[in-house]
Amino acid sequence: MNQRNVSYVNRYNTRSRYPLADDKLKTKLQAEKFRLATPQLLGVVRYQYEVRSFEQMSKPLYEFVIKPSKGAGGKGILVIKDRDQGLYVKSSGSRIDIYDVKRHLSNILAGLHSLAGNPDVAIIEDLVRPAEMFEKLSYAGVPDIRVIVFKGYPVMAMLRLSTRASDGKANLHKGAVGVGLDIGTGQSLHAVQYSRLVSRHPDTDLPLNNIALPDWKNLMLLAARSFEVTKLGYIGVDLVIDALRGPMLLEFNARPGLSIQVANGMGLLPRLRRIEGLDPDILPSPEERVAFAMRAFG
Repeated sequence: MNQRNVSYVNRYNTRSRYPLADDKLKTKLQAEKFRLATPQLLGVVRYQYEVRSFEQMSKPLYEFVIKPSKGAGGKGILVIKDRDQGLYVKSSGSRIDIYDVKRHLSNILAGLHSLAGNPDVAIIEDLVRPAEMFEKLSYAGVPDIRVIVFKGYPVMAMLRLSTRASDGKANLHKGAVGVGLDIGTGQSLHAVQYSRLVSRHPDTDLPLNNIALPDWKNLMLLAARSFEVTKLGYIGVDLVIDALRGPMLLEFNARPGLSIQVANGMGLLPRLRRIEGLDPDILPSPEERVAFAMRAFG
């Protein structure tokens, strides 16, 4: 962890660029500027008085996600997948009322889920509808793909599958399953839950050793292009595959964790040093960087 922070995060990430990763609203607006596909922004709640009008604003919405703009680790994310007799149905299947939703929004604005507890804003965005293979494989929530991108090269990836233990969220520290992915093909390598090897999903009981992600090259290209968007040299990129819209960017992380190594059954350091050994005066195109990574690390 110390080596990651000193040799890579601090060395390759300029502090002035952190807000593009730490603030999800800025991430979304920057991604749209670079024409990267992201879930549609439905609204932003910035002030407490706007919380009172949320019921009216959300009337036409049956599927949506509420996120703190400056949240981290999956904290404060509320996924609504349906409406039922005036109640909001969460991804886990439990039901809450409008007062619960308003309380959640107020807590976000007060900074309950934000980095350092600073006041925040709430983002309301379209719900991602997972491809059929993911709907069967994961429990309740939408699986995502975490890719470590170094100097514009995707160097390691994993699929994160939500579980009952993680309450439908794709965060490994909450109990989600991490599935290491071959950079060259998008096929599964190893799978872990709570850092222990698993061969089947704990809730769906489906095998985890024969997963092959569709549209893999486009996913890698979307991850690689994050370098041009953020100008951050060492970054975690979170992607999803929507059933209708295909690969989309969820968010960036300027301090990605190291559990991806456990999911892949190998360390990051040799791959990072391989990229550091390339000519620093030449920056290939995103397409060329993806082709190199798929050859070198596949």
